[in-house]
Amino acid sequence: MLPFLKAPADAPLMTDKHEIDARYRYWRRHILLTIWLGYALFYFTRKSFNAAVPEILANGVLSRSDIGLLATLFYITYGVSKFVSGIVSDRSNARYFMGIGLIATDIINILFGFSTSLWAFAVLWVLNAFFQGWGSPVCARLLTAWYSRTERGGWWALWNTAHNVGGALIPIVMAAAALHYGWRAGMMIAGCMAIVVGIFLCWRLRDRPQALGLPAVGEWRHDALEIAQQQEGAGLTRKEILTKYVLLNPYIWLLSFCYVLVYVVRAAINDWGNLYMSETLDVDLVTANTAVTMFELGGFIGALVAGWGSDKLFNGNRGPMNLIFAAGILLSVGSLWLMPFA
Repeated sequence: MLPFLKAPADAPLMTDKHEIDARYRYWRRHILLTIWLGYALFYFTRKSFNAAVPEILANGVLSRSDIGLLATLFYITYGVSKFVSGIVSDRSNARYFMGIGLIATDIINILFGFSTSLWAFAVLWVLNAFFQGWGSPVCARLLTAWYSRTERGGWWALWNTAHNVGGALIPIVMAAAALHYGWRAGMMIAGCMAIVVGIFLCWRLRDRPQALGLPAVGEWRHDALEIAQQQEGAGLTRKEILTKYVLLNPYIWLLSFCYVLVYVVRAAINDWGNLYMSETLDVDLVTANTAVTMFELGGFIGALVAGWGSDKLFNGNRGPMNLIFAAGILLSVGSLWLMPFA
């Protein structure tokens, strides 16, 4: 690993309580805002292609089978990249790992706008999926490092709205660009906007509290659940933690399986909803993409309710809230299926 990508060493621990409190308050707000903005732009460069699909098909650039191939390649690569990046990012400098990943996806989006062949599209979109995996693992690590167990649900939910905002805005941006300049211009606009944010991440994002001379968040907030969790894993190597708490943890596998099922619904609506509406309901690209935007706005509200509810109603236990929202997905998808136009 390149030296600048390695995780920074712990700084000398501060002893002044007022300074520690002030630094924690500043950096918690600052880091949340930074990773929120960064992940919103990751979604810009991830969903730009999906927002342009109806226009791409209408222009005869790609066929439906080509679109399906690109989507399959993307999600397979993205899944592998997120897993590997989650391991690597634990030992990396968050500001550069996430910032460089975003800049790379930005450049790929711009190059995608200049491409013409299926093979070029496939190579670029696989590369995009690879670098997209550099985003959320870093955010998860920083959220865990800066927010303790009993408050994390609310803060995590607030960060999670980033992909809803990014997913809500990119269909509108792409539709407006396609209407006036063509879908290729939309890909380039998304890439250029995200490059600026990628540079901002490299400049202003920071790593865990200990790298800034601050105590662990559980000690600072006197969070017994967080401290107990830290003590449980104390003295274990990274390999032992990965094996015991991830690979051999049945709850992780159950959660992963459930998330796959949720993602099937999400991908179907988010990736193919605008194409379905433009072809089956005969609406224009702006109207179809606006409907996708409404889907993301619903997700924005749902994320906040889920995070707040799991903290306040279930004392940091995420299981009951997952069950409630899973039932909501079942009812809403069933309602869509029963609609007359379906």
